[in-house]
Order: sequence, then structure tokens, then C-alpha cells
Amino acid sequence: MSKSKVTLSHVFKTIVWPRRKIIGVGLILIVISRAASLVLPGASKYLMDDVIAKSDMEMLKVLLLAILGAIVVQSITSFLLTRILSVEAQHLISQLRVRVQRKIMYLPVRFFDNTKSGELVSRIMTDVEGVRNLVGTGLVQLVGGLLTAIVSLFLLINISPMMTIYVLVPVSIFGVISLKAFGYIRPIFRERGKLNAEVTGRLNETLGGVRVIKGFNAEKQEIKTFEEGVEKLYLNVKKSLTSTSLVTSSATFLLGLASTGIMGIGGYLIVQGEMTIGDFLAFTLYLGFMIAPIVQMSNIGSQLTEAFAGLDRTEEIMNLAEEDDGSVRTIRIPQIKGDVEFRDVSFSYEDDNHVIKHISFKAPAGSVTALVGTSGSGKSTIASLAASFLTPDEGIITIDNEDLSKISLDSYRSQLGVVLQDDFLFEGTIRENILFPRPDATEEALMTTVKAAHVDEFTDRFEKGLDTRIGERGVKLSGGQKQRIAIARAILADPRILILDEATSNLDTESESFIQESLARLMSGRTSFVIAHRLSTIRQADQILVVENGQIAEQGTHDELIQKEGRYFQLYTYQARI
Repeated sequence: MSKSKVTLSHVFKTIVWPRRKIIGVGLILIVISRAASLVLPGASKYLMDDVIAKSDMEMLKVLLLAILGAIVVQSITSFLLTRILSVEAQHLISQLRVRVQRKIMYLPVRFFDNTKSGELVSRIMTDVEGVRNLVGTGLVQLVGGLLTAIVSLFLLINISPMMTIYVLVPVSIFGVISLKAFGYIRPIFRERGKLNAEVTGRLNETLGGVRVIKGFNAEKQEIKTFEEGVEKLYLNVKKSLTSTSLVTSSATFLLGLASTGIMGIGGYLIVQGEMTIGDFLAFTLYLGFMIAPIVQMSNIGSQLTEAFAGLDRTEEIMNLAEEDDGSVRTIRIPQIKGDVEFRDVSFSYEDDNHVIKHISFKAPAGSVTALVGTSGSGKSTIASLAASFLTPDEGIITIDNEDLSKISLDSYRSQLGVVLQDDFLFEGTIRENILFPRPDATEEALMTTVKAAHVDEFTDRFEKGLDTRIGERGVKLSGGQKQRIAIARAILADPRILILDEATSNLDTESESFIQESLARLMSGRTSFVIAHRLSTIRQADQILVVENGQIAEQGTHDELIQKEGRYFQLYTYQARI
């Protein structure tokens, strides 16, 4: 996976600038809020030097009204900031999640073969959450804090330039330490996202495979694996906490040092008559308003650093090449006839290790091509190539004399149907799973399909019939029942190209006889590729390809291959004896 690092300018262009109006309103509100917050320290000077020293009760009334007004303004602006910016931040998170999920859905099948599903869930749901600190109150607080600090600085200089200069020295040192720390922390946050995805992925696998785990009494083994992942995550968090605590401790020490010096200098100036008590109190309060945002920036800085780290990982996904970006696959085929041809096709999952070597054959429209051979010979790879899940490294595959690698996947796969050996069913009802390829199908079409695949044989025994919930991955159904639902789904899709990978492997003898009849109707007039270990199920195929070591060892009809007494004859007679 390619490495990428999100820059400040990139974030500004893609995230901040498109929301400039909302952020602008937020900045105006934060300026008003911070300006109102400066009323209290300013009023304290007049309270000490005028109200108390001169017993000016009229001034007291004015001060109280001013402070009360400032509190009201702060309360209203605080509410509006949260209402406007926090809501927009959550809206942005939802938009980014949709964008990342959409991007992932259009990535090649090979990407999913090499990436855990749990890791992808983490990428979609967790990595984008940090942006709330870019568009939400985090960024605005950072800008507002800077404005408050700058205004407070000028007010401090106006009261006492000497004391202000003394304060700026430790504050500057703290700023340098913070910048160094955040530069160190960002890679840690990137690594945390990766670790979190790995732990989430493994946990997802563990929960999905709980029957296998219990069947092999492997609970302790899985617990240990999870503990090791969580320990790595803990060590990463520990490292980042150490860095952030260094920033916080530095702030405490340096700013405490500044406060001690100010107390000494201020006390000396008051004794000398060069500063009033009101000026000293106002200076102290203004100093708090200058320092508080700076200290707060260390927390906001950590949040922004985490946000950038999450965006780095999100950007890695967004930069991956899509399966079909519209630039290469430009041919659209509204109606497939079904002539398929492999011309000298080779393919490898890893460099220089071809699993398919110079395969050539024709599958005329409406024909049934059976692929047989030992496990790992390359049958499923050929089927995946025909389904456009994979793209040849060498040679070409044509559909109706058009290069498949140039055909729009949307136009091709809308006319493709697949039934896999371990077909995936979604959590939900039987009805929803059958309707998956055509959610708008009529009830009549649905019931015709249900009968054709003999799904009604077992749904009629269920209390809720087709509306029975089947659990995650159809866990409440038998293997044969799941396979029949998968076949019904393919029948309803009404494809022109059909891929059947061990479509009858999970059926008992009685069910298989029903399904064979359904499959015969399904394959009629469609170009079909059938992978089968049970050779008795493919005797009527138009052609049989015997695949060995990634090459076609034999080719012909059942009768022709039996007469040859070659590899197919050996496989068939061996199965017949079992």
C-alpha cells in the first residue's frame, strides 16, 4: 500500500476551504466570545482602583452590567459554536465515511484478498473521526486562542512591558517544545491507526470463526493473540502519552516559573508605586487569558496531529487505483450475446509465479464449459478471470470479440451471475437475500424463482416462510439450504454469463437432483462456466477442460474424454469406484 502524507495545504483546499462560510461564522463567533471574556479582567482593574478605592457605587453598577452582558454573550456564542461547527464536523465525518466506503467497494478483488475486512472497517469508521477537530471547535478554538493570546499580549504590554518580556521567554521555550513533540507524535498516531485496524480485524475474524475456535478447543490461543495485539496498542498509546505529558509538564514548569517571577516583579513595582493593585490584578488575569489558549493548544495540537494521522491513512486508500475508473474500460455492451474466448492467457498472484499459463479456449454463446482438475490446478482462477474479478497478466479474454479488459465493469457485471461453493449470504431474511440482485423484482418473479430453485421445500416448513431471518452469513441454515438460496439469487438475476463454482457441493442426493434440474433451466441459453469435483454433475457439458498445473491438459466432451482414457478418464473412474 502506497505511503502518503497529508499536507496542511491539502487539508485546507479539500476540507477547510469548501466549508469557509461555516468556519467563517465560527471564527466571528469565537472572536465575539473571546472579546466578551476579556471584559472580566478589564473590569477587575476598575473594581480595585475605582469602586473599592474611591467607593464609586455607580461604577460598580456599570461593571456588574458589563460583566453580566459579557456572560450572556459568551453563553450564546458557545451554544452557537457547538450547534454550527460540531454538527458540521459530524456531517463531514459521515461524508468521508461514505467516500472511503465507496472507494473501497470499487477497488479490485485482489486488494480484498490481501486485506482483512476488520481492518477496512477500522479505516472507514475510525480513521476519519479526527476531522471533527479540523472543522469542529478544535480548529476554531485554535484560531480563537491565538487571537485571544495576541490581544492579551498587547494589553499586557500596555500595563507593563518589562513583566511582559519576562513572560515571553518561557512561553517561547514552551512553543518550541510543543512543535518538536507534535512532529514526533504524528507517526505514532499513524502507527496506532494501523495497530487498531489489525486488532479490530483479528477480533472480527475471531467472532466470525467462533465455531471453528471452539471445535478445536483454541479459545486460549485466540485470547493470547488478542492480548498480544492489545499490548502493542497499549505500548503505542503509552508512547504518545509520554510525549504529550512532556508537553504538559513543560507548560506547568515554565509557566509556573513565569508566574513566580511576575509575582516578584509585580510586588516590587507596587511597593515602589509604579503599579496599582488594579493594574497587577488585571495583568495577572490577562496573563491567564494569554497563557490558557497556549496551554490549550497543546491539547488541540494533539487532536489535530491525530486528525492528520487518520487523514494520512485515509489518503492511502483514496490514492489506490480503482478497478474501473472509466479511463480504460470505455466500451459498454448493453446486451451480451455470450461468446467468450481465452487467447493465450497467463496470470500470477505473485510476480513470476504463474498459476495460469498460456490458456486458450472458446466458449460459444449459450454453451456450458466445465472445469475439472485437482485442487489448486487453476480452475477457480480461470472462473475469476471470466468473471472479470482478475485481469490477465498476458493474453486477452474477449466477450463477443471485445477485449474484456476494455469493457465497462458496470455493463458487464450487470449481466453476470455467480454461485460460489461457499456463497455469502447477508444477515437478514431469505426474501432479502434472494432479491439482492433485483430488489425491485415482482412477487410473481420472486415466487417463480423460489420454486425453480426448490427453496420453497424448506421455507414452507418455517413459521415465517421467506421472511425468516437467517443470521450472520446464514448461520441458521444448512449448507444445502444456503446453496439453494444462492442459486435462487442467480436465477432471479437472469444473467447472460454464469459462473458456478461447486454449486451443488453442499446438497444431499435428493436436493441435488432437484437443483440439477433448476440449474439446467438456468444455464439454458446462457454461457456457463461450471467448476465441479463431482464429475457426474457435468456429463452434459458442451466441453470439459481438464486443468492441471495451470494448463489445459485435455479438452472435449464427456464421451470424447472417456474414449481417450487420459487424465479425465482416471478422475472419472476413480470417483465412480468411491
